[in-house]
Amino acid sequence: MSFSRRRRIGIVGFGHLGQYLVQAILEKQQEFELAFVWNRTKSYLAGKVDPSLQLDDLSNFTDKHPDLVVEVAHPSITAEFGKLFVRHCDYMIGSPTVLADKNTEISLREAATQYGIYIANGALWGGEDIRKMADHGTLKGLKVTMSKHPSCLKLVGELQSKNEQVKDHAVILYQGSVRDLCPKAPNNVNTMAAAAIAGYTLGFDNTQACLISDPSLADYHIVEVEVQGPIQPDGKKFLVQTVRKNPAPMGAVTGTATYVSFLSSMLEARGKGSGFHLC
Repeated sequence: MSFSRRRRIGIVGFGHLGQYLVQAILEKQQEFELAFVWNRTKSYLAGKVDPSLQLDDLSNFTDKHPDLVVEVAHPSITAEFGKLFVRHCDYMIGSPTVLADKNTEISLREAATQYGIYIANGALWGGEDIRKMADHGTLKGLKVTMSKHPSCLKLVGELQSKNEQVKDHAVILYQGSVRDLCPKAPNNVNTMAAAAIAGYTLGFDNTQACLISDPSLADYHIVEVEVQGPIQPDGKKFLVQTVRKNPAPMGAVTGTATYVSFLSSMLEARGKGSGFHLC
């Protein structure tokens, strides 16, 4: 499919990842055009984004005529504005943990009748393979284990208290369904949410999560994905295990390699029609 004009992209969120994407758009001006940038704290945009491209009120995003809105801020953005976005243009969700809320997922699917909702793979390795297995009914088990330095985890409630007590040894903070974990770690487990979406026959309830706080991981985030297929008549089971070691300094929510992955997802988020799409 060919596209004759520059694609206008609006960026919601101007943290490290948002800044990276804005710069990438500006460097690809033959193909893309920056429609707007919004950030909850507008002062962060001063001197970095042209005032004509700063959006004060997200409700007025249609004034900027975007072809695609990209969220890299917080799950609450999708909960509040997602339906509005996808009624007017394509929408890429950078914080898919919000979809662990069934009502939010259902309402977005109902709204995405003309434009597409794109889910960024992020740090998920093999998302398309997982989706294909789900399509063919061969996905029987899916588990994602994420290990990060305690300073890289932004958690809620009991998990936050548990993480604060981690000192010298790795501690398993959580084991269970992805759905139950997402609201407790909304900024840290987007990879798990993306896996649950890719493996939609298992979904958020039956995709398993394990979150580990490991003080020895001063320079990396580690994501392990285990995919199980059918058991053969002779008792042998199809199994794929991957380990992604993503460079990340202490305190960083997003690993270095994930920036490039998000950019690739943003460039691919087009032309697939209505509904949900992994990219």
